[in-house]
Amino acid sequence: MGPRVLAEDIHFGEGPRWHEGRLWFSDFYSHAVKSVSLSGDLRIEFELDDRPSGLGWTPDGSMLIVSMTKRQLLRRTPDGAIAVHADLGHIAGFHCNDMVVDSAGGAYVGNFGFDLDKEIAARGAADVIAHHPTAKLAYVAPDGQTRVAADELHFPNGTVITPDGATLIVGETLGGRLTAFDIGAAGELTNRRVWAETWPRIPDGICLDADGAIWIANPIAPECVRIAEGGEVLEVIETGGQPCYACMLGGDDGQTLFMLTAASSASGQAAKVRTGKVLIARVDSPRAGLP
Repeated sequence: MGPRVLAEDIHFGEGPRWHEGRLWFSDFYSHAVKSVSLSGDLRIEFELDDRPSGLGWTPDGSMLIVSMTKRQLLRRTPDGAIAVHADLGHIAGFHCNDMVVDSAGGAYVGNFGFDLDKEIAARGAADVIAHHPTAKLAYVAPDGQTRVAADELHFPNGTVITPDGATLIVGETLGGRLTAFDIGAAGELTNRRVWAETWPRIPDGICLDADGAIWIANPIAPECVRIAEGGEVLEVIETGGQPCYACMLGGDDGQTLFMLTAASSASGQAAKVRTGKVLIARVDSPRAGLP
């Protein structure tokens, strides 16, 4: 069976995380973090004065939220209070985007590196993919201290950490690949290497399964694709005519694949109409690693 629609009437969903029986995600142009259960009850968890993006939780139960255009990382404590956890303007070249939070509460945060919408409008997607500035991946320590974790990345986006906490894998959207690093004791990244070439598919949001494969949301096609280390395509799920921008494994057994789609990622269009949907499909290999 193909995927089915779990929720809709969303502007643009990103940063999905399965947490305490619900899929949490950011709805960019509603300036809200929302959640939905497997029964389809969609609710607003809280609102912000900026576009939220990557989400995650720290060991004390606090939630970390990427504030995109302000280039900040916010912290929401269990009582609901929200404060700035870290400023990333000195690292991020443009809007911040996806994030993964490690088991100690440290966070790796990506960013665009440049004004993507403006450049695509000016010279087209093909030329932007071929010629663009690179970006830095930020690391925010549990105490809020920041540093550059990696540089020269081609639009660092969806990110996962393996179950042993030893490897970080990040999707380089405009590079058409998944890139791996070894993680050191203080969160430092070394031994950079290509985990898989994905081109002509490109990775937006990603998630890791128990067999060591990675699902990638392909923002330039209506599909979510399971890829093995080295690049072999293992499975393709079509997403009903809309490009797929994010994915996450969850459900009680970890075998529900959530796929977030929309008609377009262009801010002018996505902010005006609610074409976003959450699709679900059952898969064989359950969720693994962080998030």
